[in-house]
Amino acid sequence: MIQRTPASIEARLSGDDNRSWQQLLSDSITSPRELLARLDLPAEIWLAGAEAGHRLFPVRVPDPFLARMEKGNPADPLLRQVLPMDLETNTVEGFVTDPLQEDDAIQTTGLIRKYRSRALLMVTGQCAINCRYCFRRHFPYDEQRLSPADRQRVLDTLAASPEINEVIFSGGDPLAVNDQLLAQWASAISSIPHIRRIRLHTRLPVVIPQRVCNTLLKWISSTPVQVVIVLHINHPAEIDQPTRRALSYLRSAGATLLNQSVILRGVNDDAGVLEDLSEALFDAGVLPYYLHAFDPVAGAQHFDVSDDEARLLVRELLSRLPGFLVPRLVREVPGEATKTPIDLYSEAL
Repeated sequence: MIQRTPASIEARLSGDDNRSWQQLLSDSITSPRELLARLDLPAEIWLAGAEAGHRLFPVRVPDPFLARMEKGNPADPLLRQVLPMDLETNTVEGFVTDPLQEDDAIQTTGLIRKYRSRALLMVTGQCAINCRYCFRRHFPYDEQRLSPADRQRVLDTLAASPEINEVIFSGGDPLAVNDQLLAQWASAISSIPHIRRIRLHTRLPVVIPQRVCNTLLKWISSTPVQVVIVLHINHPAEIDQPTRRALSYLRSAGATLLNQSVILRGVNDDAGVLEDLSEALFDAGVLPYYLHAFDPVAGAQHFDVSDDEARLLVRELLSRLPGFLVPRLVREVPGEATKTPIDLYSEAL
């Protein structure tokens, strides 16, 4: 069993806002008009395009994340990640609804197998925030809802697959569901002898830091296998003081914290921004892990950054940062046995 410091710390992250994380999730902005009004952006300029994008993929932004955006600035890098635009209605060759061909990797309802030793569990289709660049913005979550029989089938499949040593809680955002269910999953999966790690991919501790509550810390600290939390943070402005505090509580519960970013035009396609992000992550106890090339998902082509541009950015990072703070530049190629590293010194022909 992994020995951890008991997570007895009181996770008081609310500041002047006494709402629970569940209430903050429920109160998220789901209207383009409200989003623009809250940020003092003129509806006559932005609303028509925002509503066009919203019809394809609904807007969802929680208040704690909104509070970090600069009012009156349509180019704010946090807003850029969540503001629907009419550009999303364009059809561009090569940008598709299932860029990673995950439909072909579904082993049983709710369980995706893309790699030999890891399995991905679709805990929920719900997210706390709808990121416009999401590669699963078209994913058929309704088809992957888990019934009690499906849950048992997932556990049976994992138990019968000794090559699997890590289960990844994904979605949606796995932390969007209640801790009782997550604790049940963690307990059942960690009882399988060949499982060594449980990994969660999440944005919730960033967009709603109040999600890091005592019940979450309790089941993480009591899970008898390693717990790894991979955060999805793309810009240093996402890391405020409540977020840093939430991350410290997760570390106190024994979780290993990593980060993966997506390189996004207009958000972080700048060496200085990426440098500041790596430093801010490490200051918060998070190790930069991956910098993902953009997945070519339909409706988000305006975020795309070429591989050559990405190479130059990471080469610049190498000249500015120690190696352990430079995330690995990778692309996910459907059907490949692992993430594909992008050669930093191989220029496109």
